[in-house]
Amino acid sequence: MAKYLEDFLFFIGLLVIIFIIDYFFINKRKLNQIENKKQTKKGKKKIKSIGELDYLVTKFKLDSNLINKDKAIIWFSLINSFIISFTSCLIVLIPMKLIWQLLIAFALLFGLIYSLYEIYGRHLKNKELKIKNRKSE
Repeated sequence: MAKYLEDFLFFIGLLVIIFIIDYFFINKRKLNQIENKKQTKKGKKKIKSIGELDYLVTKFKLDSNLINKDKAIIWFSLINSFIISFTSCLIVLIPMKLIWQLLIAFALLFGLIYSLYEIYGRHLKNKELKIKNRKSE
């Protein structure tokens, strides 16, 4: 029982650490650079958009003006940190050779990325439809 609790605490700790790094140092910085285009330094690569948001907008034909970008980057960071934490914790627990662990991790990563972003994209699509229905009434 103590082993399961230790593994669960490792998962939660890894989830929190990755979320903080992804949200504050990656996604929040991207959003700030997009909103304040004039403040980028010379020589730095200009960021035009957030990749996850572009993917969902094109796949589900969403209106990017109706999406709250601050909430979206929180969800992107949660999804990304869950995927990384879950995959790494699960792979550490599997007693196999390294090559099999890597193959399972690779397949698991693709499955989780596709399924979780599919769920979130459908959620955004339903939210957008509700907003459009309220405006049309």
